[in-house]
Amino acid sequence: MKKALYNFLKMISCKINLDNSVRHIILYGLATASLIFGLKWLQWNFLIMENAIDIYVGLLAIIFTMLGAWIASQSIKPKTQTVFMEKPIMIYEPKEFILNQAGLKRLNLTTREYQILKLIVQGYSNSDIAEKLFLSLSTIKTHVSNLYTKMDVSSRFQAITVAKKMKIVE
Repeated sequence: MKKALYNFLKMISCKINLDNSVRHIILYGLATASLIFGLKWLQWNFLIMENAIDIYVGLLAIIFTMLGAWIASQSIKPKTQTVFMEKPIMIYEPKEFILNQAGLKRLNLTTREYQILKLIVQGYSNSDIAEKLFLSLSTIKTHVSNLYTKMDVSSRFQAITVAKKMKIVE
């Protein structure tokens, strides 16, 4: 090997025209580098052979530690994602309310019952209506009961629905 390397350097030195001292320095440098490389390679092989199980256990520990850290980072991430969408919204202008006089006459409501019906539609309770109209609670209950009978309903919700369908309240 030494002879082959020497011949290779001789061939190169002919083309480059190096003097003998520089050629010897390069030759010894390459020989020393190859010996160091060989020794390190042997040292690495013996290290792996003698400590193979320790190295494999250490590598497995590192791999599982990294796997655990990755799984933990995945489980901590929030599962929801916020998405913003622009969507056109149609806004309708409220039409002017026109009272259905025929429906109102058909129900045959008194002025006070109609007044109480409008307050029920606005969301007032019986006690609020009594306070607002300066009447007793029992009087309001009587008027509400008469309303239910005339409108053929059994609850406030039904009374409001029927009144809005008949267009006698806003």
